[in-house]
Amino acid sequence: MARLFPDSIFGRKLGAAAEKRLRLAQARAEESIIRAHVDNALMFVDALTEDMSFDRAIDTYIRVMGVPEPMAGVVATRTLVVLGDELVPYRRRQRDGDGRPDVRLGKEEG
Repeated sequence: MARLFPDSIFGRKLGAAAEKRLRLAQARAEESIIRAHVDNALMFVDALTEDMSFDRAIDTYIRVMGVPEPMAGVVATRTLVVLGDELVPYRRRQRDGDGRPDVRLGKEEG
């Protein structure tokens, strides 16, 4: 926090309650930025799907947009998670609740 809000900006030291509110606001802002980067990285993957692999498209997005570490790692991981959810059919069926086989324990055959 000290690097973002140096003492020269605030004439006095913030109280504990204000520090907590400040941290919560910063966390929400960072989460919004990460979500925006993930959405844009997914668009980048879609736009370049014929030209390069999805992992290379994600890396290119992060490099071109200058996403700093450790945020770059979070953006890459979350983008891969979204792509994985879309690509793995079993996980999609499990999430949507359709196409899942019935459990046959204790049922009569025939």
